[in-house]
Amino acid sequence: MKPEPLGAAAAALALFVSLLWGGNVAAIKFGYDTFPPIWSAFWRFLSAGMAVALWAKWRGVRLWPEPGEWRGLGLLAAMFTAQIVCLNTATAWTSAAYAVVLLNSHPLFTNLFGQWFALEEKITVQRAVGLTVAFSGICWLALGRPAAELAPYPHWGNFLTLVSASLLATRVLYTRGLVQKTHPLRTVTWQITLAVPAFLLIAAATEPMTLREVTWPPVAAILYQGPVIAGFCFIVWTTLLQRHSASTLSMFGFTVPIFGVLLSAWLFGEEIGSRLVSGAVLVTIGIIIVTRRAKRQPKHTEERQAAA
Repeated sequence: MKPEPLGAAAAALALFVSLLWGGNVAAIKFGYDTFPPIWSAFWRFLSAGMAVALWAKWRGVRLWPEPGEWRGLGLLAAMFTAQIVCLNTATAWTSAAYAVVLLNSHPLFTNLFGQWFALEEKITVQRAVGLTVAFSGICWLALGRPAAELAPYPHWGNFLTLVSASLLATRVLYTRGLVQKTHPLRTVTWQITLAVPAFLLIAAATEPMTLREVTWPPVAAILYQGPVIAGFCFIVWTTLLQRHSASTLSMFGFTVPIFGVLLSAWLFGEEIGSRLVSGAVLVTIGIIIVTRRAKRQPKHTEERQAAA
């Protein structure tokens, strides 16, 4: 079916979803006073997995894997687990604003690592320029030091966020090949389903279940990350992709770190300093240069946004 033009209503909906995604890292950090990082991941994806499974059932997608799919899904779940553990730990160590910008540098790693994947485009001069610009922004940000009360280990947190971004890029590339043979909803459902027990084991072995009495605000933060981000946002984005061009919709992704920085400033009183602004601008310009002619695939975009 030929993509429909993106009207005002669809554009507003895509922008709203981008706003919600921008708040994801801030929501992760918001709940840390009550739920430690890995317990936060466990509760988030336990609720998210149920939301995605219900959506798949409503769509009539068969969720039980074929015999030959288990190995691929298991490897995907392992990458997913490692990426989320790095992200949640990093968010506890650095500020939400720095984390959201550094995490959303993952398209650069996708382009860089894509050289070793058959389905991906190779680096051109234009892409090399974009990668260089964005990498300079990443280095400038990674060496930054947010306010101590928001970032107890800023450099380690920034570095670990970049590790998470590179793992996310690897997972997206791997999924890109996997969904050629496996339904995208099955990959999303099983990467979460297999990761949840791993989160539970890691959390039980390394963290107390809670740090203080459980109240509604941190619970709301978990529900925001789970059913809202991986449920509502996934369903809305999938619906938009069925009707509109994926390459057009992907442009709204450039607003995610902007919303994330603004929400972090609002929730935590984080100062938006010159280093954060200049680093974010360099990363964004680099991503635009790298991706402006890239051909987007709907399945690829679905999976990335559902579980990031």
